[in-house]
Amino acid sequence: MLDYAKQGYDSIEFPTYDTDWDSEAYSSVSGQNSNNSIRVTNAFLHAVEKDADWQLINRTDGKVAKTVKARDLWAKVGHAAWACADPGIQFHDTVNEWHTCPNDGEIRGSNPCSEYMFLDDTACNLASLNLLTFYKDGKFMAEDYMHACRLWTLTLEVSVTMAQFPSKEIAQRSYDFRTLGLGYANIGGLLMNMGHGYDSEEGRALCGSLSALMTGVAYATSAEMAAELGAFAGYAKNADAMLKVIRNHRNDAMGKATGYEGLSVPPVPLDIRGCPDARLADLAMGAWDEALDLGEKHGKRNAQTTVIAPTAPLVW
Repeated sequence: MLDYAKQGYDSIEFPTYDTDWDSEAYSSVSGQNSNNSIRVTNAFLHAVEKDADWQLINRTDGKVAKTVKARDLWAKVGHAAWACADPGIQFHDTVNEWHTCPNDGEIRGSNPCSEYMFLDDTACNLASLNLLTFYKDGKFMAEDYMHACRLWTLTLEVSVTMAQFPSKEIAQRSYDFRTLGLGYANIGGLLMNMGHGYDSEEGRALCGSLSALMTGVAYATSAEMAAELGAFAGYAKNADAMLKVIRNHRNDAMGKATGYEGLSVPPVPLDIRGCPDARLADLAMGAWDEALDLGEKHGKRNAQTTVIAPTAPLVW
């Protein structure tokens, strides 16, 4: 602004845009006012590694439409993501190996922001805890955080019955599987206040511990609700698969690099030593012990409990 003033300008006119669907604002950003994702398989990624051919298949008749080099296609995807932030990547095989209800079908897609991945015709309600509100006098209030995770798991369980859905099918399946969307926000603000870089070893370890603790507490709470109200309708059909997922989560929270069940690609284990707050890592391990123990006894009230969304309608 000062440079403009030095050049003699005494006013600047900014164009304004109408927010109508048919306005110039929308027509000028065609294809950019959305989130687009591409789902890739392990087979495709192996083809990229080998610079092998990859067949593009028609969805209508299953025939090969075109054959391309996998590595060239991958480069185009990467360039597009760099240029306009789309597309995102969903790893199909990994997503389904962590699927709690595979006996009811594959996970084939997500909501636009990709935080919620589950069966077709289901939905979840979101709520995010503001992490910075738990940082007081130079200390993260872990017990308060755990209490809030427990309380909001209960709240979201209630919301399943109260929620409105766009179709009868989505309402019924959401009621049957009772997926929840507890998450957190403001991890960047918390890290800045604690003096850790967003992409530092300490920052990543802290983020991992907070995530493990939240999800462990939520699944333990879900098992407690199942003891009182019964497991979700699809639990019995998927009990073995869901408990396998819980065991894999627990194994990760223990910081183990091996011992996972049914995974083609093992996850990055929780960095216990790198966490700047050792209590959080210890509490996370305890939460997952409880989630597994109670789940084996009572099942789960909810097929999913947590997501990490870019934003959420409720932030506390």
